[in-house]
This record gives sequence, C-alpha cells and structure tokens, in this order.
Amino acid sequence: MTDGATRRTELMKILKQESRPLSGAELSRQFGVSRQVIVQDIALLRATNRNILSTNKGYVLFDPDRGQKLCHRSFAVQHTDEQIREELYVIVDRGGRVCDVVVEHEIYGQLSADLILKNRMDVDEFIRKMGETSNQPLKILTGDSHFHTVEAESEEILDEIEAELHKKGFLRE
Repeated sequence: MTDGATRRTELMKILKQESRPLSGAELSRQFGVSRQVIVQDIALLRATNRNILSTNKGYVLFDPDRGQKLCHRSFAVQHTDEQIREELYVIVDRGGRVCDVVVEHEIYGQLSADLILKNRMDVDEFIRKMGETSNQPLKILTGDSHFHTVEAESEEILDEIEAELHKKGFLRE
C-alpha cells in the first residue's frame, strides 16, 4: 500500500494515459484501497484544480485542448422517459457527443451531471444502468425539461442534430 500523495500522483498518471472512464471500483482494486479512499483522492485532486470528471462509467480526465478543436452547442429538450434512448441516438448517430445533462431547478438552481456518450454502446450502457436502479433521471425534477451540451467536429453536424431533434419533437420552444 502506498501513501496518499504517491497514490494520487499515480492516479493522475493513469487518468492521463487512459481515454476511457475508470470506475472507482477498478481503481480501488488497482491500488489496493477501498473505493471510498479513491473518492477522497479524486476530491483532493479536484481541489488542486485537476479537471477530473465523474461520469456514470467512472472517472475521466478532461482534456481542455481537445475541447478547443470541437464545436459545442446546448440543446433545450423535453421528452418522456421512454424516449431517452431515441433522443440520445439522434445525437450520437449524427456524430455528436453528449457531454452532460443539465436542469434548471427553481430552488437549487442549475444541476448537472457529466454523461460523455459518444455512440450507441455508450447510450445503451447508460440506459441499462438507469434500469438497474430505482433512481430517476434529472429531468424528473423539471417536468422532463433539460439541456444537453453536445460537441461535434463542425457546426454543420450540430445543425443536423438540431434539425433532427426538432423533427422528432424533442426540442423545447
């Protein structure tokens, strides 16, 4: 077992090398510590301005250089729980990446969760995990209204996504 500072240094090295999200359980096995120790390490690293995102699939290091090469747009959407998969497929099938989900709550203000969904496999895994729990999607707090930040390689791709979301009736007016 290593000391905390050494473990956090190694943790940052692993996150920099890995492009896929790493779960807390996976990291705890790798370091021989509890998942709670990893959660605390991540919190300490974030406190020192490390850009570590916590997604439904695990931890991933945000690369700010990557985001500068892509176009971003926020879409205001609304749909039923049964339409979640269809809405997300519209985005990823056209080359978009769903970065997050955001709701504007009248009491708590803006609440968000990182999603990082790039393809149908990611969407299916997200839907599967939602089905395995009794938790509700954030949109339940705002009558199904929510926002997604979407990134893509061009504004044209974002325009196509927007047009298809509108055609399907998912865009809020």
